Amino acid sequence: MPTQWYHARVLKIEQLTAFTRRFTVEVPQDAGIFHFIPGQFVTMDLPVSEKRLHRWRSYSIANCPDGTNILEFCIVRSEDGLGTKYLFEEISVGSELKFKGPDGTFVLPADLNDEIIMLCTGTGVAPFRSMIQYIESNNIPFGKIHLIFGTRTYQDILYREEFEKIQNQNPAFQYSVALSRENKKGFHHGYIHDIYMNEYKDIKSDRKFYICGWSKMIDEAIVKLMIDLKYDKSQIHYELYG
Repeated sequence: MPTQWYHARVLKIEQLTAFTRRFTVEVPQDAGIFHFIPGQFVTMDLPVSEKRLHRWRSYSIANCPDGTNILEFCIVRSEDGLGTKYLFEEISVGSELKFKGPDGTFVLPADLNDEIIMLCTGTGVAPFRSMIQYIESNNIPFGKIHLIFGTRTYQDILYREEFEKIQNQNPAFQYSVALSRENKKGFHHGYIHDIYMNEYKDIKSDRKFYICGWSKMIDEAIVKLMIDLKYDKSQIHYELYG
């Protein structure tokens, strides 16, 4: 079956933090319903090079499927990235973005009765937002979900109000934020590793860790979970960014 490419129109661009924007796009209805599973990504073909390796950039869908064909992407500006330079400097409301997908197996387990610990830094929160939004909007029961988000400063926190609202309404959802470069009341000063290493040092077989972010953070988390805490590798799932 040939790869299907979509041509979506940009509906809105919002500045979430100093270096991060939310791009809201719509896939034309004549292309059919764009079906995806929360946690999946699309691969954009950006006109920044003749080489496919340099043109294709993958971004997780940051909202949940609702049949509207409207997708959100949470994208951080890279200092030396041709792709984000194009997105931030050339794309505006009304522009067209070409992408294929969805792809990826970084999705929620069928059984949500187990404890699910979501570890992420920066825009690595995007697939988790899609998952959590899907659970909330469909009133799906779950055992426990703990979202642990890490970033540099308070101003860099993504979707804080959304997650705090869910935490206040649902005791089964826990939300923690680690700030590595700012000491602010109500937030952990340090890295996300400090939080889960302390809270989940007692091993349980019905606990799953989902990790999304830069490769260095993921590598460190895997070592800490498997080598230091002795969790089984089957309990650890991850998605690399960069």
